[in-house]
Amino acid sequence: MSVRHAWVVRDGGATASWFDVRLAFADGARVDALAVLSGREVRVEGVRAEPPLSIDDLAVLAEWLENPLFEACVPPPARGVPAPSRRTRPARPRGREERRLVAREYREAREDGADPVLAVMRATGHSRRKSLRLIGQARDEGFLAPRRARR
Repeated sequence: MSVRHAWVVRDGGATASWFDVRLAFADGARVDALAVLSGREVRVEGVRAEPPLSIDDLAVLAEWLENPLFEACVPPPARGVPAPSRRTRPARPRGREERRLVAREYREAREDGADPVLAVMRATGHSRRKSLRLIGQARDEGFLAPRRARR
């Protein structure tokens, strides 16, 4: 992955910086993106991929780019200054209520013929790995049927 600073726009006290991002894979596939850092928020403005990305790949593109882009865009915090949060999630239920939400979203997606893990990711704002962990916890608590019959 490579991140190159493209340009900066200053308006009064606000600054926005644009970055060209290239993600290259061993099989020759690549993703080019234009990202902007405004304040403490990083957004992807445009994406070009060869071969084209599927909808599922596009949904996880931000996860692929997040850490390297954030490290390239945001300078290390000064001593004594807390590091900025990479992602701010809206307040959501936690614990048992969160697992109930996960189970509900999972079942609704299955009924609609959609990807249930992606539906949980959207509902919780968590990564695929964390969403799979939450689905497993919902199964363990009995909110979802067991994955396999136990012997």
